[in-house]
Amino acid sequence: MNVDLSTRYLGLTLRNPLIASACPLNQDPEFLLRLENAGAAAAVFPSLFEEQIEFQQQQIFGLYEYGTESFAESLSYFPELEDYNVGPTEYLRRLRAAREAVRFPLIGSLNGMTVGGWIHFARLIEDTGVDALELNVYFVPSDPRHSGEDVEKRYLDLVAAVRKAVRIPLAVKIGPYFTSFGNFARRLADAGADGLTIFNRYIQPDIDLETLDFFPNFSLSESYESRLSMTWIAMLRGRVGAYLAATSGIHDVEDLVKMLLVGADAAMLASAVYRHGPEHFTRLERGLHDWLVAKDYTSVQQMKGSLSRENCPNPEAFERVNYMRSLVAFSGRPI
Repeated sequence: MNVDLSTRYLGLTLRNPLIASACPLNQDPEFLLRLENAGAAAAVFPSLFEEQIEFQQQQIFGLYEYGTESFAESLSYFPELEDYNVGPTEYLRRLRAAREAVRFPLIGSLNGMTVGGWIHFARLIEDTGVDALELNVYFVPSDPRHSGEDVEKRYLDLVAAVRKAVRIPLAVKIGPYFTSFGNFARRLADAGADGLTIFNRYIQPDIDLETLDFFPNFSLSESYESRLSMTWIAMLRGRVGAYLAATSGIHDVEDLVKMLLVGADAAMLASAVYRHGPEHFTRLERGLHDWLVAKDYTSVQQMKGSLSRENCPNPEAFERVNYMRSLVAFSGRPI
């Protein structure tokens, strides 16, 4: 049976919905080639961090260590900056080399949380020839003086500024912790986001009971973590003017299929690649094909969003009914 696995994301036509999300592995052109040959439809290059740019520009030692416990992608190479790159200039050189090494779409990544002079690097990333840019906004609003409105405005201003700086498609990767996420997602699209990557993983510190100090306790994701993304993509499908990409907790074919059924245009994964290698994309692509055949679908497009809120017979009851079902169905007993 002839099955079309292609999808559209950020205006790009992808061979399938599988994208390698940003991680340090993706800075190696040879690794990117392995991803491409294994069936990945695209990859996100590791982020260029606002702190890295400011460190090179201002040479303030304090910025060298700031944020290492907060930024998910930084945990494996901050503060040993030379292990990752020696600054924005070298970063751009490596990104350009990666773009020239592979044929599939390569998405640049910029990680920041303020509107500042570093934003012009979005244009420099665009100039390397990447097909799109993902803005990874990782900000923990710990100051109780900041209102929810203040925090949202900070995001929206940043997205608008980056949108103004580049012409290529722009995706925004964010976390879920907003008072009214659906409204905020719509406003992000209005501010210039062509796509939303849902959700960023917040890395929570742990305590060393010997030293009585905090330390970053990073762990790979698990499949159950995909449920939050799945729920919100189901809610947003058809109601927000942006492409939707799912990330966090996507490991097997079942995780992938569920995301597509609720309306994801693409699925991004990194932890599964760390566990199983680039060849895992081959297994996922084949598994997706076999599932579609078994269910008599002829394309990803045909099944995409079929279980979203948009296609629910009673969409107004979608949230409450699923909540009630979960509680009523649980039959656990104490030990």
